[in-house]
Amino acid sequence: MILNASQRGGAQQLAAHLLNDENENIDVHSLRGFASADLKGAFVEAHAIAKGTKCSQFLFSLSLSPPPDAAVSTQAFEDAIDQVEHALGLEGQPRAIVFHEKEGRRHAHAVWSRINPKTMTAVPLPLFKLKLREISRGLYLEHGWTMPKGLTDSELRDPTNFTLADWQQAKRAERDPRDIKRALQDAWALTDSKASYIAALAERGFKLARGDRRGFVALDHEGEVYAIARWTGIKTKDVRAKLGPEKDLPALDEARQAFAAELIPRLEQFREEAKARRDRDLSLFNEQRQALTDKHKAERSALAQKQAKRWKEELAARQRRYRRGLFGLWDRLTGKHGAIAAQNVKETKAAAERDAKELDALINSQLTNRRKLQVQKAQALKRYRSQERDIALAIVKLNSLGVITKYSEATPMKTYIHHQSHDSPCDQKIPILLSL
Repeated sequence: MILNASQRGGAQQLAAHLLNDENENIDVHSLRGFASADLKGAFVEAHAIAKGTKCSQFLFSLSLSPPPDAAVSTQAFEDAIDQVEHALGLEGQPRAIVFHEKEGRRHAHAVWSRINPKTMTAVPLPLFKLKLREISRGLYLEHGWTMPKGLTDSELRDPTNFTLADWQQAKRAERDPRDIKRALQDAWALTDSKASYIAALAERGFKLARGDRRGFVALDHEGEVYAIARWTGIKTKDVRAKLGPEKDLPALDEARQAFAAELIPRLEQFREEAKARRDRDLSLFNEQRQALTDKHKAERSALAQKQAKRWKEELAARQRRYRRGLFGLWDRLTGKHGAIAAQNVKETKAAAERDAKELDALINSQLTNRRKLQVQKAQALKRYRSQERDIALAIVKLNSLGVITKYSEATPMKTYIHHQSHDSPCDQKIPILLSL
């Protein structure tokens, strides 16, 4: 059944809503933990207790809506409410249960006070929506109801509909058994026939097949086998009643080859996309490198011009220190001319060292920028070679199932080589196919 819930205040408004006479029948089924014997009084009581705290959303309101045509017992509603209570840590909290009937449908509301009167603190409800979703899914499976698509999990889906980014993400992710179980259960809960079940499995990346010993099995694109009865929790006789005799299904080898025949063209497309993206990015790196080279040349030329102009000006200033005529002769006789010459030599040497340091600083700064770009390029190359290797290995693995394609004919397994990268800062041997 669908479970909708919220944390809220507004005790009087909620009581008025639950007692709204627009419903054909209203049944205040139970009140627990309240001193009051009626719903309005119970919620006023919850509000009064909450005033002793800073909690404004002191109520937790839950609605339980089963499928329209489902006949659900009162006990089943109570069991579902107890399950929610346990999952959210609301055991022992004051609680009200109200049933509504309208237009031939029956649904329920459960409302808890979140305030613990002993500690005067509110029960925390982290991730309650996710927890309610899991409980709702379990109730649909438990009662054999057809599950709404909004509750199904699309994480495991048909790999033939993947994009390259999807495929890479799937390669990185570990397959959680809980996700696989959920996908198989979803497919079962959503369907009512063999044909629809096969389609639902395909949407989630599985094929229905005849197992060697397990009867009905699901096969994923990596060749893993999952027994339908064990992974869905459905009895084998019930599986057979829905799907018919398993002898009409393809054997495991046939299913694996069918998967390979579907996936190899998709992987070939990924290979071409990866190569095109690699070439595009490498071209961009080359453009950036050329632009950086031109910029660095201009910077060095500007520095050289600046230093030459300054050198000329400083040289002229030092030359002006020498006096001419009789004053110059006097400077020579007194030794002042020699002191000026020594000072000029010292300053000339210091200016040369300064200019050399400025040039070195510029060169080092430029090299740092170049290295950053080179590291980015090397990382991109490493990433693209890893992608190409993974795709190649996946195709070879699928070809090992006996499926012959233009790719497998043109590029047999014996063409595996070790390719040594000359663009990376370190030598790295990566196995790829010659055609890559």
